[in-house]
Amino acid sequence: MALRRILSLNKRLISTSSNSVAGFASFSSKSNPYIVKVGIPEFLNGVGKGVEQHAEKLEAEFGDFQKLLVARTIKLKRLGLKCQERKLILKYAHKYRLGLWRPRAEPVKS
Repeated sequence: MALRRILSLNKRLISTSSNSVAGFASFSSKSNPYIVKVGIPEFLNGVGKGVEQHAEKLEAEFGDFQKLLVARTIKLKRLGLKCQERKLILKYAHKYRLGLWRPRAEPVKS
């Protein structure tokens, strides 16, 4: 009985890919590329709560969305953003980098 169980376990291990662990789904920390191109204005509109008013200022300072994603709070503070606005931008930038959040393609109807 134990031999049968060991053999069936070996068959399962051999049939799975060599990189994955038996019983666990494969996991990748890299996020998939999004279909909708996201720039600084689209990102800030997705965050909402008044940070979209700083789109021109951030576009002029950073120019590239990838540079905004790695920006530090002191750089945002020097641009004149309030504490709550900096926290929102940094929170959503972190979520975007991890692939947990992305701005909607179309604006939310209110």
